[in-house]
Amino acid sequence: MMNYKQEFIKFMVDSGVLTFGEFTLKSGRKSPYFMNSGNYKTGAQLARLGEFYAECIHDNGIEFETLFGPAYKGIPLAVTTAAALYNKFGIDANYCFDRKEAKDHGEGGVIVGKQLTAGEKIVIIEDVVTSGKALREVLPKLKDAADVRVTGMVIQADRMEKGLNSNKSAVQDIKDEFGINIYSIVNMDDIIEAIKDGVVPGREYLDKMLEYRSVYGV
Repeated sequence: MMNYKQEFIKFMVDSGVLTFGEFTLKSGRKSPYFMNSGNYKTGAQLARLGEFYAECIHDNGIEFETLFGPAYKGIPLAVTTAAALYNKFGIDANYCFDRKEAKDHGEGGVIVGKQLTAGEKIVIIEDVVTSGKALREVLPKLKDAADVRVTGMVIQADRMEKGLNSNKSAVQDIKDEFGINIYSIVNMDDIIEAIKDGVVPGREYLDKMLEYRSVYGV
């Protein structure tokens, strides 16, 4: 029986989100695998995605009261995760998200959904993290709303890859800069193991995956 990490890797492959081959990344590196979460596009996929985020939160014992989804990609992710936490674990979590621009009429402000209070424990729900840019944009918005406590950030996959100008990964850099733990549903080692175990096809790319990991991995 597959664990939820193996199920998620298979789900990514079946959804066309995780593919193997030769891809030139924005960094210029030639990667034997590529992840494009823009390929999720159905209600069934979104419902399953929320379950995997919920499993990751539950599995890691992350303390939280409210899920925050940064606009725009994080909004449906936070919504589906909140629903999955309730359906799967009976946890009735709050959720909220930000507007790109403050609204000056009606209820006003930049936070939609749960109105935040001082000391509230927040988990940020995102698809991936490549740099700290998104966090640098949303943390001031959260702190402006209330003196909240960010207890973690959950992403789909950690490439476990050195930055262009650093021997640390984006996940490690963010931990150092913001003191926020990032939890990934899976990481590159999990993907390599899934190929080895035959959970997903791609054995012909295994050597290239291992080589890439040895050159760029942390």
